[in-house]
Amino acid sequence: MGKAKKFKLFLGLFYFLLVGVFLYYFLSKFSFQEITSYDFIKNNREYFFELRQKDLLFLALVFILFTIIWVLAAGFGSPVAILSGFIFGKWTGTLIVALGLSVGATILYIFANYFLKELIKDKFLSRYKNLEIKFKKSEFIYLLVYRFIGGIPFAISNVLPCIFNVKILNFFFATIIGIIPSLFLICSIGSGIEKIIDENIKAPGFLEIITSKEIYFPLSLFICLVVITIFFRKVFYKNK
Repeated sequence: MGKAKKFKLFLGLFYFLLVGVFLYYFLSKFSFQEITSYDFIKNNREYFFELRQKDLLFLALVFILFTIIWVLAAGFGSPVAILSGFIFGKWTGTLIVALGLSVGATILYIFANYFLKELIKDKFLSRYKNLEIKFKKSEFIYLLVYRFIGGIPFAISNVLPCIFNVKILNFFFATIIGIIPSLFLICSIGSGIEKIIDENIKAPGFLEIITSKEIYFPLSLFICLVVITIFFRKVFYKNK
């Protein structure tokens, strides 16, 4: 085995080890019952509020780092977006989670482009051959549309552009711009949840949460956005 292959193998194993350690640490610290209990959420809401008041920059940097690791562990974007809105509010939360997700996605793209490119081509090239032609026409524009309409699991969408030889800077900026609209609506839901928890000592009912204007308005807009993107997906992913 050559030195280059050994180096790739070493980095690949280190990546999977890092992801494994993160998942083990997180799952060993918190049980599902614990993190979903109302008292746990309310107490941590107060903790994060105090920390945000004392040192917003430090908390933001920690959250960005957490988001990057979350993406590298093949996590979905929605949970961290809700959490970001819950902690930082809809405006600041959107910027913070968008940066974290974009940096994490870019790192994952670089990793996949270096280690998994041939595997990804074998798995997905025939299925998305039509996208290769579109990306060659205008890489940044089509990548921006690709990010905006979604339709592909976040982890897969981060590595799929490997088969199109997308430039790293185009990937990063198209990602951060393309995901902001949906992230803003999801962060707004997280911010609404934080406000509801702040105003209620006991856990409110599901109907009370859904009918709250802090929730149903951004949720309704998010559903509308999903419907719009579904239409555009049919056009964008259409085989010609």
